[in-house]
Amino acid sequence: MSKDPYQIILRPVITEKSTVLKDKNREVCFEVALHANKSEIKKAVEHLFKVKVDSVRTQIKHGKERRVGRSAGMTKTWKKALVRLKEGEKMIEYFEAV
Repeated sequence: MSKDPYQIILRPVITEKSTVLKDKNREVCFEVALHANKSEIKKAVEHLFKVKVDSVRTQIKHGKERRVGRSAGMTKTWKKALVRLKEGEKMIEYFEAV
């Protein structure tokens, strides 16, 4: 693997929607590096969690303008990856590897 998997997979995204997808479709949601492509994400998840990945879908979440009093700023732009595991694979528990 050319890139460090810990620099590709940054953190799990735990929301109501991601929890439902985890239970229903065997999909796990991660925040990943902006420069990472689908094949790198697949290899990183397989290396870190020792599971087989079926498919990877990605989204770029653009930053929004936020205000606190008079000062305005932007939230960061980040990339989200939805990783579907193959049938028969154990479900990823977030506290195992990352």
